Amino acid sequence: MSPLLDKIRVLDLTNVLAGPFCCYQMALLGADVIKVEVPGTGDLARQLGADPDLNKALMGVSFLAQNAGKRSLTVNLKDKVGKAVFRRLVESADVLVENFRPGVMDRLGLGWSALKEIKPSLVYCAISGFGQTGPLHGNPAYDQIVQGLAGVMSVTGDENSAPLRVGYPVADTIGGITAAFAIAAALVRRGRTGEGEFIDVSMLESTLVTMGWQVSNYLVAHVQPRPIGNENMTASPSGTFATGSGPLNIAANKQEQFVALCAVIGRPELATDPRYVDREDRKKRRAELKAEIEKALARKTAKEWSVLLNAKGIPAGEVLSIPQVLEHPHIKERGLVTRFPGAPGVDREVPVVRSGFKLASGDPEPRSPPPALGADTEVLLAELGYGPDEIRALRDGGAV
Repeated sequence: MSPLLDKIRVLDLTNVLAGPFCCYQMALLGADVIKVEVPGTGDLARQLGADPDLNKALMGVSFLAQNAGKRSLTVNLKDKVGKAVFRRLVESADVLVENFRPGVMDRLGLGWSALKEIKPSLVYCAISGFGQTGPLHGNPAYDQIVQGLAGVMSVTGDENSAPLRVGYPVADTIGGITAAFAIAAALVRRGRTGEGEFIDVSMLESTLVTMGWQVSNYLVAHVQPRPIGNENMTASPSGTFATGSGPLNIAANKQEQFVALCAVIGRPELATDPRYVDREDRKKRRAELKAEIEKALARKTAKEWSVLLNAKGIPAGEVLSIPQVLEHPHIKERGLVTRFPGAPGVDREVPVVRSGFKLASGDPEPRSPPPALGADTEVLLAELGYGPDEIRALRDGGAV
């Protein structure tokens, strides 16, 4: 079958993470994603990552992570002729995604109100830190700023370490996945009615929405969320436990799971101990109950306990590093990582992760490695009807 977003053209005007991640999800589903970049420099992520040589080559690993399956076109949106090229490109597009500060595209004369006159069916998605309106809308935003403002840091860590940043750009990523979801919904309606849409994605609000339990505890139960480390606020024993070798996550959230846990670790009497019989009492005495369980867990490794506990229906898992999980047989069997033998300017294999879901019609995966800056400019201009002499003039004039 054809990919879910086959024949959908997406203009990706985004930089760094939230926007590129959003557009990468669409590329994985078969969309023709055209990365519209600034001539000479392109996406800032081209200069970011752990390998300085790749950064210098404008193929930084941060860029490689979420730009496979895209084509790159360089256009100077501040140039009058470059704007004309871009408007012609918009006529061929279904979706436009940008993550400039609010107002930037309008000042260029390329905002939603202008572009919908060119393409009424266009789905225009603007991703920003705080949305297009509100007191903070003009503020610059990076992931850590949003994590702090959203309350994420206030509930991450424990009483001694909080506030603590989540160890990866969670707000950026949530903003990107929220945008991809909204775009997909807008395309469904457009398929029925032909109507375009303007989508205003706020990273702050997108992140706050994912904190539903903590937010609800405050709004409904009037309990202010606090950092409790690796413990689960809803149950005990549920959290991270020391074993004879390595930490182990156990989530015995149901009564039957608690009883089964006590039996597997050889401490069945804990399940009938008056101090721990009731769910709420276990939460109040979580520290002392954890100490009793860890005494028993010291007899085996985390890996051994994980096998034993899962066999009895008790959710448990080792705490793995990134290299360990990528080498895990389950991840390998599911085919999460796609590998390209190389990419322009990259003299080594380029592994990238695909979507976190599979499809009966064919799993989402990128069709090509991440592109060099402007690699597809001439091909795309020719697709738009520009002849060789016109393309040469555009280059000479600095429009592309």
